[in-house]
Amino acid sequence: MNSELPIHDKANCEVETTLKVIGGRWKVLIIRELITGVKRFGELQRSLNGITQKMLTQQLREMEVDGIIHREIYPQIPPKVEYSLTPLGESLKPILYAMHEWAINHLQHNSIN
Repeated sequence: MNSELPIHDKANCEVETTLKVIGGRWKVLIIRELITGVKRFGELQRSLNGITQKMLTQQLREMEVDGIIHREIYPQIPPKVEYSLTPLGESLKPILYAMHEWAINHLQHNSIN
């Protein structure tokens, strides 16, 4: 099996497309939180140290447009909104797990040197 990435036209790079959808400081962390299940806005904000309400709202909206998360609004007072991963968002789990494993290996490698 060839472990090298195929050569692509940079204008159509699939890795770049993936980074556009999950890149930035917060999106992967939001996905990490939603891997464990449905969360409300406040739960997400408390679990993401340093994120502002405005930034979390913006990131969640972008992820909803990209089809990564689902936003469920319950018609009650006060309004209840829950966020969860869509099947497309669920398909990112192996990528996050691979990133986790890479980080462990990287930290171990750097602690040896």
